[in-house]
Amino acid sequence: QVQLVESGGGLVQPGGSLRLSCAASGSIFGVTDMGWYRQAPGKERELVADITHAGTTKYADSVKGRFTISRDNAKNTVYLQMNSLKPEDTAVYYCNAKILSDYRLGSFDPYWGQGTQVTVSS
Repeated sequence: QVQLVESGGGLVQPGGSLRLSCAASGSIFGVTDMGWYRQAPGKERELVADITHAGTTKYADSVKGRFTISRDNAKNTVYLQMNSLKPEDTAVYYCNAKILSDYRLGSFDPYWGQGTQVTVSS
């Protein structure tokens, strides 16, 4: 079994910062892409940022220059540093990772965290 556990969400004022963490644990033989998605009320889940095993990153236009994704491959952990937060960043943030959990199958399957609430409000 594979588990992704997120932490770091909360309430912050506009212009503030938060750092999200997501650690993968369990039966893990390899991890490729890791990323963060978010879903605001009444909206579809959207990609915020992702990062390959080699460290290549991709960001949604709405967060470029404000958010930074990083990872620690030794710890199977991905981070999201969020600066200059805006009310429109309010959402549940989900961690995603493509994980090889059974070497006999040879496929990297997507796993999701349980989500962490980020609320930006004065």
